[in-house]
Amino acid sequence: MSPEIEVIHKFLDAMANLGAAISNPLPSFHPFDLCVGLVGAAVVYGIVWNKKRSAKNWRKDIEYGSAKWGRKVDIEPYLDPVPDKNLILTASESLTLNGRPKNPKYARNKNIMIVGGSGSGKTRFFLKPNLMQMHSSYVITDPKGIIL
Repeated sequence: MSPEIEVIHKFLDAMANLGAAISNPLPSFHPFDLCVGLVGAAVVYGIVWNKKRSAKNWRKDIEYGSAKWGRKVDIEPYLDPVPDKNLILTASESLTLNGRPKNPKYARNKNIMIVGGSGSGKTRFFLKPNLMQMHSSYVITDPKGIIL
């Protein structure tokens, strides 16, 4: 008999004897059954303990992440001394458009995507101030045609 057919016969035999296996709802206190249950519980406990022990918790009892509110000194390395050569992000924050700052560590990607609901100020507070500086090229998608 081929191994596939043998597996099918074993499965069918197990299904035929399933009624006898679950006929008694009480657990078996046969020593072999107790040993199998204890070994199975120990294996599951060992797996859970190992996963918990090797979890990557670098900052115990502290929430993950290092986000914090920035200060003026935090943004200064990313600014150009000439204000007209900065991309305006907010009223107080900008980003240099220089592709090669003095320290390469402060070089950043200049791609920006602005997303917001209608009336949230995307055009008035970001797009128009940066367009009026005329310091770089822009690709703007304007389906309504009102920025032209």
